Amino acid sequence: MNKVNTSELYSLFKEYNKICIDSRKAEEGSIFFALKGDNFDGNKYAQKALEKCAYAVVDDSSVVADERYILVNDTLNMLQRLAGYHRKRLGIPVLAITGTNGKTTTKELVASVLSKKYNVAYTQGNLNNHIGVPLTLLSVTKEHNFAVIEMGANHIGEIAELCKIAAPDFGIITNVGKAHLEGFGSFDGVKKAKAELYNYLYENDGLAFVNYDNENLEEMRPPHSIIYYGTRGFTHCQGKLINNSSSYVSVLWHYHDKHDEDHLSDIDVEINSKLVGDYNFENILAAIAVGYNFGIDKDKIVEAIENYVPNNNRSQVIETVNNKVIMDGYNANPTSMKVSVDSFSKQLFTPKMLILGDMLELGYVEQPEHNIILEQALNSGAEQCIFVGTRFAELKNDRALFFNSSEELVEHLSKKKYKGYNILIKGSRGIKLENAIAYL
Repeated sequence: MNKVNTSELYSLFKEYNKICIDSRKAEEGSIFFALKGDNFDGNKYAQKALEKCAYAVVDDSSVVADERYILVNDTLNMLQRLAGYHRKRLGIPVLAITGTNGKTTTKELVASVLSKKYNVAYTQGNLNNHIGVPLTLLSVTKEHNFAVIEMGANHIGEIAELCKIAAPDFGIITNVGKAHLEGFGSFDGVKKAKAELYNYLYENDGLAFVNYDNENLEEMRPPHSIIYYGTRGFTHCQGKLINNSSSYVSVLWHYHDKHDEDHLSDIDVEINSKLVGDYNFENILAAIAVGYNFGIDKDKIVEAIENYVPNNNRSQVIETVNNKVIMDGYNANPTSMKVSVDSFSKQLFTPKMLILGDMLELGYVEQPEHNIILEQALNSGAEQCIFVGTRFAELKNDRALFFNSSEELVEHLSKKKYKGYNILIKGSRGIKLENAIAYL
């Protein structure tokens, strides 16, 4: 059987434009890609997928049974090439977002703002890696006129590869911090990896939205075309955090009508979000800067941000029968953990409880970074501190409660009924702290 090339497969994709990578979720008229992982081989499920899918793209000639099997050299490579081929034919602006923290929230806010003017395709959930980015691009149809693509990475070179596929015209690096240090090797490695987005934009005459308050970003060689946002007056988009009694983040945006050369129409616009944590200020300001640059009406920008409600365990406020919980258990690293605990400690409500889980993938700095967070939490003023995971458990002392797993935590919570607390839950996804909510 002859192997097909990208253009031949694209001809089929134009007719069957739904992509499937899980035979259990196969849809009628879709194309199945038999991807491989450490513990599975999609080629073995191609026959099952074809019970619903129109075609199956495989890279094992031994499973080919009829003309519905499309043989290629490498299925993942073909998925990525097909996505890049499709992107070049879309003819719409693409904005890429990466960063250590805040990239998903920023992506959601940016998409909400742009949706007030454009039909926006954007990354769903956390489909932000070497598989997720191609899948997102291939979900963009001729009805869309803007795409927002989130890019994640855990090793150097990954963002560069994703940029080759997505070919972004615009980009945002939310920030750089200590995360995935096993893969990046050091903080400088993190900066080098994230800067790959700036490098692509620099070499392809793209535009970056840059947080002027973050000195690390300026050191990473942004492209020639820049829209700055921040707290200082000479940025393109200026704002400041409003301190109020609410636990939600409020922003004062200094709005200037682009058509008013005399600045007579300059006003301060208050935006009251449904996000918690001061660290979300810069994510909100990034979304404002994007909307302002693309001509979204001022009131529409405010409406989009104020109506956005976080989900997926990201800065969610959950009112249980007994307590008020801020659930931020989607991910954690030393940078995000520090700002979360710091922001929570500044809130006026009492009593406070911290439930913090291990931070994964830190490599050789694992022990000192957990110790730093432990001390910060114990000195935060919280009436009760609970630490979950084997890494924190190695630092066990009598000033807090320690559990090796979320299962042990749940067992404790089922017996000890806490009431009237304001609780921050923060930890890496693998610790599964969301299991605790039902018992709070």
